[in-house]
Amino acid sequence: MLSMVKKIVAFGASNSKNSINKQFAQFVANQLVNAEVTVLDLNDFELPIYSVDREKNYGIHENASSFYKLIKTSDAVIISLAEYNGLHTSAFKNLWDWLSRISTKKPMQIWDNKPMFLTSTSTSKRPMSNVLRVSKELFPHFGAEIIAHFHLPSFNHFFNQDKITESTYLEDFKIQLYKFQTHLNNH
Repeated sequence: MLSMVKKIVAFGASNSKNSINKQFAQFVANQLVNAEVTVLDLNDFELPIYSVDREKNYGIHENASSFYKLIKTSDAVIISLAEYNGLHTSAFKNLWDWLSRISTKKPMQIWDNKPMFLTSTSTSKRPMSNVLRVSKELFPHFGAEIIAHFHLPSFNHFFNQDKITESTYLEDFKIQLYKFQTHLNNH
């Protein structure tokens, strides 16, 4: 028996118009079966810099609320994390700050207990992403159920024509994709 179609939200955690992480998030999402994929662009959810004063005077920004609703109504989330100076991008961190003010549940449920596939890619040849390492530890404290994770270094060398071209990374990716797909099929 086929499992029900799952609603997947995928995005690159960058506001770069040519974000390789957005491309990679879309690639990952497109590998899933029985999935209805919505690829988000952080530029469509532009926000003023979060401040307590701004929230007090104007409330929660509409773009943060819209983004949060998309997360809440999804069955799972795929994020490809961009790294600026070893940390999350300012656009993503600012979105995170706004999202943290919406949920009244404790602990904060930014990710609403959604199954998550965390990925990252960069032009760097480093075999691990600092932001992915930090996020794997941080996200569960904010309601993410991390099912799978994968980092692809040297995007321009190992990703071409919408596929991973280096066999070792491809095999690692397939293992993580299988874990995520199996979880979706069983829940």
